[in-house]
Amino acid sequence: MFLKAQRVSVLAIIDGLDATALTTAVLPSGWTPLGLVEHLGYAERHWFQEIMFGSAEPLTWPDDDHVPLTTPRPRSVVLEFYRAQCERSDAVLVGTPLSAPVRERHPGPLGEEITDLRRVVLHMIEETARHAGHLDAARELLDGRTGLGPR
Repeated sequence: MFLKAQRVSVLAIIDGLDATALTTAVLPSGWTPLGLVEHLGYAERHWFQEIMFGSAEPLTWPDDDHVPLTTPRPRSVVLEFYRAQCERSDAVLVGTPLSAPVRERHPGPLGEEITDLRRVVLHMIEETARHAGHLDAARELLDGRTGLGPR
């Protein structure tokens, strides 16, 4: 429920932005709203597929064809990718006990902490909420809108 609410917020925050705004970096780090949504799709794929089960279906594009947190893909492709990854993650949640151990380890200290599906879910709530906050701030800088999303 909490992960779903954060995902809905991400999509609500970018709703109504045109192609220019979606690909405009408003902070010095250079990320774009659309690039951040694509990143969240990669995160869903990584944690719920690669880490939980050791593999994921191949992408239809190279994953090194852009600067991190930006994307050369159009809105429709990125949104479909994000939604599809969320649906796959939801299928994992429906069919797998929260106590199920991960099959792979994420590199670094975070990988040592993520040992089962419960911790994958908690991490994804944290990651999605963090980036929803980034998107919320970017949206305010882009067009002044605030308070978007269900929470």
